[in-house]
Amino acid sequence: MPQEPLRKQVAPYKLGKGEGYMSPKQLLHFRKILEGMKIELGQDIDRTVHTMQDEATIFADPNDRASQESDMALELRNRDRERKLIKKIEETIAKIDSGDYGYCDSCGIEIGMKRLEARPTAILCIDCKTLDEIREKQMAK
Repeated sequence: MPQEPLRKQVAPYKLGKGEGYMSPKQLLHFRKILEGMKIELGQDIDRTVHTMQDEATIFADPNDRASQESDMALELRNRDRERKLIKKIEETIAKIDSGDYGYCDSCGIEIGMKRLEARPTAILCIDCKTLDEIREKQMAK
């Protein structure tokens, strides 16, 4: 039975009475989530490497071989995405250490607890992210 991701196991942070934004308890909460995500991703990557080594079979049938190569290519793309996410998690943990976590990289305002609960690696507030996405769409046209 697959284990539920740590992010789902950690209850959303409940703001204490009179507690300011990005208090030490909040930072610890998000660090726990991020470190759990990093561990899970690392385990997935290790599991994939072992699976690919175990399944490295030479098929006589070209269709079987092509299917296996396609599956492996897809798996490698997914692992590359996860590797990039691990790097982003490490950068986010560094922001916690430096005291910059929870604030928009663009305008400097608070990102917000709910947004960070949904996406702990967020670096932009919702307004700046929306503007960024609009710009991306305009550049793609």
